[in-house]
Amino acid sequence: MPHPASSLISRRHAAAVALLIAATGLIEWAEGRPPICRCGVVRLWAGTADGPETSQMLADWYSASHIIHGLLFYAALCWLLLRWPAGVRLMLAVGMEAAWELIENSPAVIARYRATTIAIGYSGDSILNSLGDIGFMVCGFLIARALPWRASVVLGVVLELAALWAIRDNLTLNVLMLVHPVEAVRVWQAGISPNAQIIFARSYD
Repeated sequence: MPHPASSLISRRHAAAVALLIAATGLIEWAEGRPPICRCGVVRLWAGTADGPETSQMLADWYSASHIIHGLLFYAALCWLLLRWPAGVRLMLAVGMEAAWELIENSPAVIARYRATTIAIGYSGDSILNSLGDIGFMVCGFLIARALPWRASVVLGVVLELAALWAIRDNLTLNVLMLVHPVEAVRVWQAGISPNAQIIFARSYD
């Protein structure tokens, strides 16, 4: 059965999405974000949670969170704006994701990450990683559009559990630690025994 007109993503919408992503990169460049990792290396994947290449390469374990963003944006925008063209909803999702990338890489939020999470040396994303994050959100949005909603829920849960298993972090914990830091969670994420909590806490002073 063909898609109804409201579910189609036209070339015009796709072009607008591409322009939004390009504009985000230009804004980040103007704000002084490095185009690629300052180490001078470009990789498709960085597999560590807190290594120097995390948030610098095209993808890492946190890319799963951005796929989940796409699943959530699709669900929310379908609920709020079901009669709007899918292409317009995709543009709105990209706009929201781009806004988050700009906020996430602001000095205030970077300082918040360093103060409340295990990302002690975090200095923000490279432009490559940031635009990759937006791309993964688009993938999540398009996956949600193609799958039954129950399958999208299962996918989101699997991605959260996979990241939790691999790096002791995921979208849920990331939001929790930014909004309401829990010291026990921070210690657990760092893989430090409870007896070392005082030493660990002092490392953030």
